[in-house]
Amino acid sequence: MLQATWESRQRAAIPAGIGITCNFFAEKALNAEIWDTEGRRFIDFAAGIAVNNTGHQHPKVVEAIRAQLDRFTHTAFQVVPYRGYVELAEKINALTPGDHAKKTAFFTTGAEAVENAIKIARAATGRSGVIAFSGAFHGRTLLGMALTGKVQPYKVGFGPFPAEIHHAPFPNALHGISTADALAGIEFLFKSSIDPKRVAAIIVEPVQGEGGFNVAPADFLQGLRALCDQHGILLIADEIQTGFARTGRMFAVEHAGVVPDLITMAKSLAGGMPLSAVCGRAELMDAAPVGGLGGTYAGHPLAIASALAVLEVMEEEQLVNRAAKLGGRLVDALKDTQGSVPEIADVRGLGAMVAIELTTRDGKAPNAAFARQVQQLALEQGLILLVCGTHANVIRFLFPLTIEENTLEEGLKILTETLKKASAAA
Repeated sequence: MLQATWESRQRAAIPAGIGITCNFFAEKALNAEIWDTEGRRFIDFAAGIAVNNTGHQHPKVVEAIRAQLDRFTHTAFQVVPYRGYVELAEKINALTPGDHAKKTAFFTTGAEAVENAIKIARAATGRSGVIAFSGAFHGRTLLGMALTGKVQPYKVGFGPFPAEIHHAPFPNALHGISTADALAGIEFLFKSSIDPKRVAAIIVEPVQGEGGFNVAPADFLQGLRALCDQHGILLIADEIQTGFARTGRMFAVEHAGVVPDLITMAKSLAGGMPLSAVCGRAELMDAAPVGGLGGTYAGHPLAIASALAVLEVMEEEQLVNRAAKLGGRLVDALKDTQGSVPEIADVRGLGAMVAIELTTRDGKAPNAAFARQVQQLALEQGLILLVCGTHANVIRFLFPLTIEENTLEEGLKILTETLKKASAAA
C-alpha cells in the first residue's frame, strides 16, 4: 500500500495532538538503522527518544524477550509475583549511587515513575510541596505537566494543574543564570511562596531533556543536596533520559558526586520495552501503605526480561565508556563545524547526551526556524534528528551507544554538511 495512503489513514484515525517527527513508516530496524515501508534507509540519531541505548533489535535482548514469551506473559506482580522482578530490583539497588539500603519499585512509563516518586516523598515526609525547575520535563500526566517547566506544547489548554508545585530557575550559563542565581531562586521561593518545612521534595534532571540538554553544574546539584539536608527535603533525580550509560556514567548524578534520596528511571532501562522504576532509600520506599504502589502492567514480565538483558549488554560491551568516547567524537565534529555555522551558539552535553543551541547569527534570539530546517534537510539525507528546548531551537543527538563506527561517521558527515548547507542558504 502506498505511503500516501497510510498518511491519509493516519490523519483520519489519529489525533492531531500526537506530534510526529518523520514522514515515513518504519518497516524494520537494526542497531542504529531504520528502513521504511518503501525500503529507504535512515540513520537513527534519536533512538526512540533515548530509549534504544543498546540499539534496535540487540540479539541478547530479543532472545531474552522470546524466552520469557515461552514461560508466561502476564500475571500482575501484585497477584502472582515472579523472580525476574526481584532480580532486577536487586541489580538496580546495586547500580544506583550510594551505599545505603535501597529498594526499587517498577512501573510502566516515565511519567508513572515521576508520579510515584512524588507519592513516596509525600508519604515519607508528611509534606505536600514540590519544587521543580524552569525548562524541566517530567511527563504528560496532570502532575507531570504541573512539574514540567515548558508551556508549549505540553501545558497549553490542559489546566488547572495540581497545587503546591513551584518552579525555580535552572542554571544556564549561555543565558546568564549562574548556580548562585538558581540556588537563590529556591531561597526566594522559601521567602515568597512556600515554607521549606512544607516541601516534600525537589525534583531535578541532571541534564534537562526536553528543556534543551542543559547540564546541571556539579556545584548546583551539590547545592541542592545541601539545601535538602538543611531543610529535611528529599532530593529526587529524574534520570529517565540521562540514565543507563547515556552520559558516560551509569547515572548522570554520578558526575557531581551527589547521592539523591530517590531516582526515577525509564526509557533505556528495558531496550524498547515499556518499563520504569523508582529506586530510593529503603525507609522512604517503605513509607507508602500496602497497595499504594503498583499497577496492572507495572514491571511487566517481558519488560523485566528485556531489562535484565540490557544490563548485561551494557556491562559486556562497556557502554558507559563507549558513551564517553562517542560523545567526544560528536562534540569535536560539532565544534569543528561551529566556525562555519554562526547559528551554533553552544555545543553542550555529557557523554553521548549532546546538543547544539541555535540562534540568530547575532546570538540575540532563538532560531527555531533554523533548527527545523536542519532537521528536515537531514531527514531528506537519511538522518533522523530531534528538536527540543524551551524555544524549540535546540537539536539533540541520541544515537544508540552500540552504533557501528562506519554508521556513526556517515551520520556525522550528513549532520555537518547539513548544518553548513542550511547556514549558507540562510
